[in-house]
Amino acid sequence: MKYVHCKKIIGIITIILTAVLLSGCDIALINPKGAVGIKQKELIFITVGLMLIIVIPVIFMAFIFPIKFCASNKSSIYRPNWDHSNTIELICWIIPIIMIIILGTITWKTTHELDPYKPLVNNQKPVTIEVISTNWKWIFIYPEEGIATVNEIAFPANVPVNFKITSNSVMNSFFIPSLGSQIYAMAGMQTKLHLMANEPGTYKGFSASYSGKGFSNMKFHAIATLDRQGFDQWVKKVKTSLKSIDTIQTFNEVARPSINEPVTYFSAVKPNLYEDIVLKFDHNNHNNHPL
Repeated sequence: MKYVHCKKIIGIITIILTAVLLSGCDIALINPKGAVGIKQKELIFITVGLMLIIVIPVIFMAFIFPIKFCASNKSSIYRPNWDHSNTIELICWIIPIIMIIILGTITWKTTHELDPYKPLVNNQKPVTIEVISTNWKWIFIYPEEGIATVNEIAFPANVPVNFKITSNSVMNSFFIPSLGSQIYAMAGMQTKLHLMANEPGTYKGFSASYSGKGFSNMKFHAIATLDRQGFDQWVKKVKTSLKSIDTIQTFNEVARPSINEPVTYFSAVKPNLYEDIVLKFDHNNHNNHPL
């Protein structure tokens, strides 16, 4: 009776664990819409699968051993002098070592393949977006189109997007989970990220690094249009705005700390503004810099 009771408990625990694990299957990381995100999902699944080869038997034994060797189980063999098994030692060492070698090889390979600084191979001309994190909003500059936005970006689907990222304040982290990879935004430095959406849609982006009281509302939308024509129409819409960031003073006003900043378009932007923001934190050039 005790054995049957233990089996029921194990069954209930299994159902609960399965429900908890499946409850997260609809999150963006498990349902990516970008080339980089898909490769990262494959890496996650492969890694978890390999680890489960070890974890599942260990969990299984954690339930079976107490049942098999409990005092009430008279059918088990009593071996008070048993203390060693070469077979068990071999299994406990060889299998983890093999798994570590396999995981290390896969991780090393995919880490180089998914290097955020590595441009994506594609025959389409990439879209360049300069990203500036502030307190607590995202300012995006399109240097080729001569426009800027706050908390919204757009680009064609199936076209690489080259992000250049910096910060106008504290360190932050730029992240679009559906497309893959997050990377830090740091004052006085430039980081790079290359992403591509495999299908049109509107994807959520946000700050993945705590940066103060407005951190949780530091969100933006990434719109992947159906084609270049849709992207061009979005650019035209931005250019109808009466606002612009044409001076350093204007930028400082836009970058002033705020929470829940609405999407804002700027039809014109000061040339080399992004470079100015990066260089203003360079103490070697501070005396000669306009900011």
